[in-house]
Amino acid sequence: MTASSIEHFTPRERRLEARRRSVELVLDTVFRPGNWAAHVSELLGLQGRVETNEITVDVGRTAAGRVPLRVGFASDFHAGATTHRRLLVDACAALTATTPDVVLLGGDFVSVRASYVHALAELLSDVHAPLGKYAVLGNHDLRANWREVISALERAGVQMITNSFVRLSAPFDDVIVSGIDDPTRGLPRPDLAMGDARPGDTRIVLMHSPDGVEMIGDRAFDLALAGHTHGGQINLPTGHSLVVPGGPLNRAYCRGRFELEGPGNRTLLVSRGIGTSGVPVRLFAAPEVHLCLIA
Repeated sequence: MTASSIEHFTPRERRLEARRRSVELVLDTVFRPGNWAAHVSELLGLQGRVETNEITVDVGRTAAGRVPLRVGFASDFHAGATTHRRLLVDACAALTATTPDVVLLGGDFVSVRASYVHALAELLSDVHAPLGKYAVLGNHDLRANWREVISALERAGVQMITNSFVRLSAPFDDVIVSGIDDPTRGLPRPDLAMGDARPGDTRIVLMHSPDGVEMIGDRAFDLALAGHTHGGQINLPTGHSLVVPGGPLNRAYCRGRFELEGPGNRTLLVSRGIGTSGVPVRLFAAPEVHLCLIA
């Protein structure tokens, strides 16, 4: 389970949170009737087309004669008034098409209202992964009724691993997946999530925001997966992002693959995500699903 860090907010932070929530509800109320905003954006070609991108992380599996682990990864679905259903359908189809051994989902399943999760959960229930589907929540999920979000995802066969870890089944029982709570709105406990490693284990860290790297500190991992930034969502043709969420690492690690300093080989992958937040527009930041080969 998870909990909100709002309990530890200062009075000023609580006021800002209340204002932000009020603005979100007003915008959602405007955009929601008939999902007109998402439909108009879709007609204008401003929702984007889901891409499938592949990365390989070499941990010595194939060199040792073992088969690579196929990880399907997606984040930031943002089911709601600003995201056209086609993006959700195409993203889940793309995840299935990667023929993943395991699926990892990086949070922000909804925008504003938890009730939006149910249509998405129905689609995720049809995504098959023999080693399981695992997830953490994002800041938008935590600002909504996160218990409803979790309940719907669990009925779809998605297991929450917030501040915990899971060891995969054979022949991948040397792989640990650790889930860290959102640093903006949750209560990250990497000390709980990063335990139980054995010599030679491969560790994958699932988190919502690149800022989670700060929480990990100097702990070893092979691959960290994050979203949250939307790759900027609205970019100039040069690739420059007009707006990036606040946080110490979100602009530095806005999208793509990064090799980080620290013990061992630490790769960070930041997804552009699937849906839209705030406004129903993506420009030069196509939605994406990843296939990560742990080879």
